[in-house]
Amino acid sequence: MSASVLIADDDPNISRALRFLMEREGHRVRTVADGQQALAAIAEMAPDVVLLDLMMPRGNGYDVCRTLRANRSYDDIRIVMLTAKGGEADRLVGMDLGADAYITKPFATGEVVKCVAEVLARRQPSAAAPAGRKRS
Repeated sequence: MSASVLIADDDPNISRALRFLMEREGHRVRTVADGQQALAAIAEMAPDVVLLDLMMPRGNGYDVCRTLRANRSYDDIRIVMLTAKGGEADRLVGMDLGADAYITKPFATGEVVKCVAEVLARRQPSAAAPAGRKRS
């Protein structure tokens, strides 16, 4: 199933690797390097899934997740947090903020592909505008 994916990670090597994986799966991909760019890209065209690093400049992943979950028009966006913060408390905070999944770095490529497929499979579109289309 093809989906739109936004990769928000300030590490260019991780962004490149994730882009390759997601494009190999047939997904349309955009990348950004900080929290402000992520929110701007989402406002311009909402993706189906955000692969969201927690530790980024200009708005960390927690802030981005909190902002998205506070806006009902983004309810259809799936959020997968990707982070080096592997503690249980960090994972719980991410999930409490509304993340759909939490993967710790370093990650296995198959784990990310499987996780994205799983969050897309359980997505239930709301009455809001379909993800991947421009929001007003």
